[in-house]
Amino acid sequence: MSTSESTFTELLHAQAQIWNYIFNFISSSAVRYAFELEIPDVLYKHDKPMCLFDLSAELSVVNSSKISFLPILMRFLVQSGFLNQHEDQYFLTPASRLLAKNEPFNVKSLLLVNHSPVFSKAWSELSDWFQNDSPTPFHTAHGKLLWDYIGGEKPSVLGDIFNDALASDSRLNTNVLITECKHVFEGLTSLVDVDGGTGSVSIAIANTFPNIKCTVLDLPQVIGYLKGSGNLDFIGGDMFDKIPHANVILLKCVDCVKILKKCKESIPSKEGKGERIEKEWEKLFIEAGFNEYKIFPVLGLRSLIEIYS
Repeated sequence: MSTSESTFTELLHAQAQIWNYIFNFISSSAVRYAFELEIPDVLYKHDKPMCLFDLSAELSVVNSSKISFLPILMRFLVQSGFLNQHEDQYFLTPASRLLAKNEPFNVKSLLLVNHSPVFSKAWSELSDWFQNDSPTPFHTAHGKLLWDYIGGEKPSVLGDIFNDALASDSRLNTNVLITECKHVFEGLTSLVDVDGGTGSVSIAIANTFPNIKCTVLDLPQVIGYLKGSGNLDFIGGDMFDKIPHANVILLKCVDCVKILKKCKESIPSKEGKGERIEKEWEKLFIEAGFNEYKIFPVLGLRSLIEIYS
């Protein structure tokens, strides 16, 4: 291949890469449309492959004239790996099963949150955020932090969806965590789940390990009227003010040094829990005052990190 041919090949690959990035939103939107049309629900309920005619008869399409465009959407969903197809029959993939409302580990609320206008507006402000003093793009878009926005919302529609999204994200991970990392919890007597939401993680841990006293700490508006029982308790409070003392502090999707320092104040030496590449995590732990850590890569894209003082 000549130099010019090689250059043109590279340019074409580069162009294709840019096109993929520019139109990547289509894939996400197609999944959302499939969800809104209840395609995963219909296929999940049917529990076997369906032809397009039978599938379309059960979909919540308002305008029947739009049915003729359904094959284009279905073809796109198949090509993106969201649906499987054999001849003229369609069926769910493991990923699309997670959007069916009757799937125990469904993550439908996660999709709803990320496609809500409130969050979409925050992403559109990313450029301005890099040029101002606002702490987050969300603050740039709405003039307040996420938790303040959710706390001031009446009724708390977004807050309810957001909390359910966090809970649904935890269901599968918690199941794996308890199964694959059971040794981490052996011998413990107390645990505080910081920013624990509605307590899906702590409920599973409390049920599996009755000797561990589990406490869920989150903002009062998140805890609401949730009540504990047995070895499970709920406390409304601010993690930046005070974290109850315990053998172990459990954090999920939190990577702030300020929070980790508060955690260190609340646990005795040789015990703790923490989410970056390893060198970045190590720097974070040292800044927070911890000395040792272990990483257990058992949660798909995420890992369990155990940190000690």
